Amino acid sequence: MKLGANFIGSNKYEFVVWAPFVKKISLKLISNSWQLIPMNKDADEYWSVTVDDVEPGTLYFYNLNDDRDIPDPASFSQPDGVHTASQLINHHAFAWHDQGWQGIPLPEMIIYEIHTGTFTSEGTFDAAVARIDILRDIGVNAVEIMPVAQFPGERNWGYDGVYPFAVQNSYGGPEGLKKFVNECHKMGVAVILDVVYNHLGPEGNYLWDYGPYFTDRHKTPWGCAINFDGPYSNGVRKYFIENAIYWFRDFHIDALRLDAIHGINDMSAKPFLLELSERAEQFSQQDGRKYYLMAESDLNDSRVAKSVNSGGLGIDSLWCDDFHHSIHSLLTGESSVYYADFGHTEHMIKSLREGFVYSGQYSLFRKRNHGNSSAELPAERLIVFSQNHDQAGNRAKGNRIAELVSFEALKLAAGIVILSPYIPLLFMGEEYGETAPFLYFVSHSNPDLIEAIRQGRKKELEIFNSQDELSDPQSEDTFMKSKIQWSRREEGDNKVLLGYYKELIRLRKTVTPLSNLDKNNLSVSNDMGEKIIVMHRWKNNGSALIIINFNKEDMEINKLSLEMNFKKILDSSDEKWNGPGSVLPKTLKHNEKIRMRGESLALYLNEPCCDEVSSQL
Repeated sequence: MKLGANFIGSNKYEFVVWAPFVKKISLKLISNSWQLIPMNKDADEYWSVTVDDVEPGTLYFYNLNDDRDIPDPASFSQPDGVHTASQLINHHAFAWHDQGWQGIPLPEMIIYEIHTGTFTSEGTFDAAVARIDILRDIGVNAVEIMPVAQFPGERNWGYDGVYPFAVQNSYGGPEGLKKFVNECHKMGVAVILDVVYNHLGPEGNYLWDYGPYFTDRHKTPWGCAINFDGPYSNGVRKYFIENAIYWFRDFHIDALRLDAIHGINDMSAKPFLLELSERAEQFSQQDGRKYYLMAESDLNDSRVAKSVNSGGLGIDSLWCDDFHHSIHSLLTGESSVYYADFGHTEHMIKSLREGFVYSGQYSLFRKRNHGNSSAELPAERLIVFSQNHDQAGNRAKGNRIAELVSFEALKLAAGIVILSPYIPLLFMGEEYGETAPFLYFVSHSNPDLIEAIRQGRKKELEIFNSQDELSDPQSEDTFMKSKIQWSRREEGDNKVLLGYYKELIRLRKTVTPLSNLDKNNLSVSNDMGEKIIVMHRWKNNGSALIIINFNKEDMEINKLSLEMNFKKILDSSDEKWNGPGSVLPKTLKHNEKIRMRGESLALYLNEPCCDEVSSQL
């Protein structure tokens, strides 16, 4: 029994809704005339009815207790917004052309995060399709979409969604998302969807009317927590687990990114996330290909990404914020809020070696010990980045890193992410140095809620001690300013940076030591001085040496200890990349004294790797 209004053939639909406290529910069909059809309740508190001779596209409500008409909490489509009727969809009718698609293996992913509304001027799935071939050309093979669950109005980050099963109407609805996924798969690109299982938005949230989806036993930054561990939580868990399978089954989504799982409060012996990962694995086995779960977590808890057999939750991969914070603090010098815990080369070195920097030691920002060790996590279990929607959008001015550091530092940041032993994630526009801000925006209809959001954002950003004026989240202008400017890809430094990203990704994919995600074949040190890092990665006979200078000035490196000679393949300071000109030797030898440009990164390969790269050209 699936939730929602499911097409079961010959214009027949089965309607199923969970509502344990409601005394009476009737289905209200809106066609040529209103039809009010009583629903039946089973022993597990699910109400259902099967209706013949009803066509896809028909609008409907549920009438509760002969009192009020409200949308389906598992609605597949809200064509006129969050407060109006739900719409019948036939998911079987879409003509898929991705037969034989087996996805992209997790260790091979190059992820690119987009916000559908600001990724193109049109802000739709159809418009986004035209950009996928451009991304594929630079080496991207996985696109991660910020949440698309129906939210109020036409502009939102997506984390205010209130219909987890419905695809945002202004983006193109369910048909638009399917077309997008279908075209991505035809081009060899996987699709990752950001989903929110820690809260629902405030406007248009009718789950309260149906049952105990929420609890006041726990609190989140967004209000009452979702009820994953209290009375009646079985029905709540089914709702969200069914939602995950829905995206895999009916939309062919390759992976789900679980938003802020530290906001999922769950004290049960078998946590919701464990149940979710087990169900996703079951579905993968049934369907014959792997579907992934990725998670964002503020806890630095490696157990989330450990296998179920080793006592973990079985989530396939975790965002690694510590990696971002290490890069950002070294390049910008910022030391407020969580950046107070970073800023030293040793932090970057530990993150390159292990992933988490804070693995149980004292955090100045948190005023307590934080995290546990990620040293034993396989490298493909961690996703790293130099920026993302949060790290830009949670600044008062929405600054991307391109607005905060030099062009040389941008190239350094790109290199350390892409040449790291982890899965790289790029934020839309990053590959050419987009400077348009990514601001926080909403389009609510309730004046009191709008003002509350304005004041809430001001309070949230007080911890940054920023004197910058906050853009109005409700203003359409705030949204329009956040759209990326594709024409910049063809101009000056932006064009050069785009070529640089393309070369980095090509090298990552074609050089065996770089494509091999293995912490055991890795060494990282800074024996040569402060803010100089040397990362050595190897596989079989191949060996790669990445030298990184975080200093703003040129530096001399004495007696680099090497067991073999290395040939220079890439130097971010080279004139080819609009740099000041490389001063590094073409060949590195044992104990050779060298000089390196400030804020630069260089890649050296041994002879077998050089031959491998040459054969790919």
